[in-house]
Amino acid sequence: MNTYMLPLAIGAPQIILIVVVVLLLFGGKKIPELMKGLGGGIKEFKKASQEDTKENEKIDDTKQ
Repeated sequence: MNTYMLPLAIGAPQIILIVVVVLLLFGGKKIPELMKGLGGGIKEFKKASQEDTKENEKIDDTKQ
């Protein structure tokens, strides 16, 4: 591994630190709500991406 990439390496201690900071900022009761919102956003993104792909396929079919 290059030495300039060393600070970007994420290991177990960094993940634990991130989890602790998130718990301190949001509290234990807010995290499920945040994850639910994040999951819904990802679901909407995938849905929009699939619809866009279908539209592009239809356009390609009409050009041929």
